Amino acid sequence: MKGEDIPYKMLSQDAFSQWLGIEILECELGRCKLGMNIRKDMLNSMKKAHGGISYSLADTAFGFAANTHGKYSVSIETSINHIEALDEGDYLVAESVIEKVNNKLGFNIIEVKRVDELVALFKGVVYRTQKDWEE
Repeated sequence: MKGEDIPYKMLSQDAFSQWLGIEILECELGRCKLGMNIRKDMLNSMKKAHGGISYSLADTAFGFAANTHGKYSVSIETSINHIEALDEGDYLVAESVIEKVNNKLGFNIIEVKRVDELVALFKGVVYRTQKDWEE
């Protein structure tokens, strides 16, 4: 299976990301760009998007990009900085770029934007297993 095809397979098997309404905008080796709309059922008590929403979008972009190398890869450490509050109807785009990959670990930075405005910054470390993605 080609690396850029793996995120599509992952999304087809990921009920949570489907519930979020995540769509794959671009995908290539080591990079994945996803988009989604903030819905009313994603808002917290202050009528802003729950922090877990942008976190989940970034985490999905992270996982998809990490797996484009063809090995099952799982996160071992992640963190996020929430920079701007998000409203119902906002369209978010998260782009994950692998900054460094070695035999066992990958280090990713994910920017979450609303149009061109940076709204969150996510950092992730992934463990790369020896198991290959198959058709």
